[in-house]
Amino acid sequence: MNPLMIRICLLPMIAFMLNACSSNAPSVQRDNTPTYPITTQPRTTLPQNGYRSGTRSGAFQKPGELEPAVAFWRKTYAVWHRSEVAFHDDRYLDVIYEVMVVPGFVDESLTSEQKQRVSQRREFWKAQLEILESKVRFNVPLNANDKQIMAKLTSNGRPLNKVLNGAADRVRSQRGTRERFQHGLEISHRYDRQFRKIFRDAGLPEDLAYLPHVESSFQPSAKSSAGAVGMWQFTKGAAKTFMPAGGRVDQRLDPFASAIGAAHYLSYAYSKLGDWPAAITSYNHGIGGMKRAQNQVGRDFVRIVDTYDGPAFGFASRNYYAQFLAAREIASNPIQYLP
Repeated sequence: MNPLMIRICLLPMIAFMLNACSSNAPSVQRDNTPTYPITTQPRTTLPQNGYRSGTRSGAFQKPGELEPAVAFWRKTYAVWHRSEVAFHDDRYLDVIYEVMVVPGFVDESLTSEQKQRVSQRREFWKAQLEILESKVRFNVPLNANDKQIMAKLTSNGRPLNKVLNGAADRVRSQRGTRERFQHGLEISHRYDRQFRKIFRDAGLPEDLAYLPHVESSFQPSAKSSAGAVGMWQFTKGAAKTFMPAGGRVDQRLDPFASAIGAAHYLSYAYSKLGDWPAAITSYNHGIGGMKRAQNQVGRDFVRIVDTYDGPAFGFASRNYYAQFLAAREIASNPIQYLP
């Protein structure tokens, strides 16, 4: 028996109950790669092998209503370079006002001057939308630029009064991550086969192995400002509940121990939430948070994304599942997207 299987077999029965975890939308300066922790509290008993039955079944559904968001994240991951910033509506992700090329040499992080340029351009688009909303309200004639913006907002048959109201407050900037995603894809080949085996042995869909593309771009030593660490972005509290005991060694820095922990977490999340869109989103928003969303607006995931207004259910949580779907599409067919 190989060492990985020995570690899995020696995992104790897990007892736990989850509280919600929350997150805020990441900023353009962080490449918009969500790296938020999972918070947990014990106790509930699972079957002896630590996993619930039936979690392998059920595809990762992609309702047509989510396609604009998935397409947006495909562009972010595989089209827009880190020197490019898209200014867009944070609710209707097919509404992209402009893709700006950041001046000068662009590294992994933007300089203070480059950040200022991005901020100034974001304010420009906010002002444009405020002016347009005022013109429409008072029946002022529109110029060519106004009409172009109107066409973007009302594409896909959206009524103007619905999308123009508050559009200025929804302007957001998104920096491209093509280079980061491509590097993560190169790293992922070292882990893919064993990660898939971990999820397969747990009775879970193997494609959950793509989740680190969203969490950390497969960086084993990734750290977030919220205290999450490692490729799978566990906090200390979550690691104590879901991962093998590591003594003085921080197991969160071990990609395989963390993958085992992620399998435990996602198995439990699926058993509580009943579908993969909600279970995967809970990796960002928490099982308790997603349970509240289901209780408030129902089990329809599209309706949750469109209408749930929980205090911590912001841009990152709304888009987490769409990001996973986009990353999965690209990583499963890299020649098409990153030739």
